[in-house]
Amino acid sequence: MKKLGCLFLVLLLLLTFFMPFAIGGSKFKHILNRYISSVSPNSTAKVLSYRPDIERELNKYNLIEFTPVLLAIMYQESRGEGNDPMQASESAGLKRNEIQDPRVSIQQGVFHFYQMYKLGKKLNVDLTTIIQSYNMGPGYIQYVAANGSKHSEDLAKAYSKIQVDAHPQLYTCGGITRNFRYPYCFGDFTYTAKVQKKIPVLEKYIKDNSVKVSYIQKGEHELLTQ
Repeated sequence: MKKLGCLFLVLLLLLTFFMPFAIGGSKFKHILNRYISSVSPNSTAKVLSYRPDIERELNKYNLIEFTPVLLAIMYQESRGEGNDPMQASESAGLKRNEIQDPRVSIQQGVFHFYQMYKLGKKLNVDLTTIIQSYNMGPGYIQYVAANGSKHSEDLAKAYSKIQVDAHPQLYTCGGITRNFRYPYCFGDFTYTAKVQKKIPVLEKYIKDNSVKVSYIQKGEHELLTQ
């Protein structure tokens, strides 16, 4: 029995070592990230700790009702980690992660959302288009406004392809054809869907402050990690 246990341990170690090569680097990274997130429930608490900062910025633009949306965007962008948790550097014309202060990141991220919201209302597009434009920029709002005024992943793909064709050396998905976005390598055409899945979970914890945010039910965790 002892020998059998040792043999099983050796096989497990070999499987762990060779798995990345067997299933492909990007796919292994995706699986690893899902596993890590499943044992790190503190991400929700981390994001919610920024709620006062987000609300303060949203109040400047009379958009306080969008607090769950901005928290969900932060969760999607960074899970609240790093110095640029809103991943807002590029929207300010800077290099990726150039912002080195979470408060500055939130200021810029909320301002970027406000700009997209203002343009979206002007051009009469739906909220899902505005959320997608946080990822794809104002050009996406203009594109949707000219194509039915309602966001869809097909429209996001079409707009992404336009940008890729215009800048083929810039938007390449890192040359990884197994990347789920390929060949739509400008932005993430699934961005809105991912953010929307997180909103109701975060709303729950906003409304019920007595619930420990470190406790996430299985179904809620799946929504957050997708």
